[in-house]
Amino acid sequence: MNEVNKNNLMLEVKNLKKSFGNREILKGISFSIKAGETVGIIGPSGCGKSTILKLLCNLIEPDGGEIIKYSNDISLVFQGSALLNSLTVKENLALALRNKHLSQREESEIIAEKLKLVGLSNFANSYPAQLSGGQQKRTSFARAIVIDPKIIFYDEPTTGLDPILSTIIEDYIITLSDQLRAAAIVVTHQLSTWTRTTDRLILLHAGEIKWQGKPQEALETNDPYMRQFALSSRDGPILVG
Repeated sequence: MNEVNKNNLMLEVKNLKKSFGNREILKGISFSIKAGETVGIIGPSGCGKSTILKLLCNLIEPDGGEIIKYSNDISLVFQGSALLNSLTVKENLALALRNKHLSQREESEIIAEKLKLVGLSNFANSYPAQLSGGQQKRTSFARAIVIDPKIIFYDEPTTGLDPILSTIIEDYIITLSDQLRAAAIVVTHQLSTWTRTTDRLILLHAGEIKWQGKPQEALETNDPYMRQFALSSRDGPILVG
């Protein structure tokens, strides 16, 4: 923990900046997230959503600004499942626990608990290739929560999924939020995902925050940026093409 947390905050981003060459991706954005809160980061392709996640996960360094994390117990759910095909479901989850110095019994109990939470109790000894796409995604959820994280990042969790499977994955995001009370960021462009799973939205465009509010407000606002994005319209300040 970096500082004394007096406001139940789990993450603070202050004036964050990032450029790649001459292209300015993030132009000084700021936001914070409290424990138990799920924040959706939305916006058109190339607006900086993925860059924020990479910065928060220390995969790249910012050019300016500050990131304050009030816990080191952080997990990332990748856009793809990112499972190791040579390992069973149980062994994939065990990798996340290897620095916990647990007994074999303790490790097995934790893994069994998390697999039960995502409805995969009967698949502990299966290999990723033996699982459906939805089961692989749920396995990646179980791996992310096996350490009981205080902060979870979801990178486009429903991209490429059919509507039924998207709903199932959204249900698990909601369930995990209720169970863990972790702070979470959901990076997505899918309307059903951000309306169903988030408590608050941040709309990015051209490296800046253009709108913030609750999902229901996003559907009712007259703000030109949020209205265009919510309606998937060509008409508005967000340039197409």
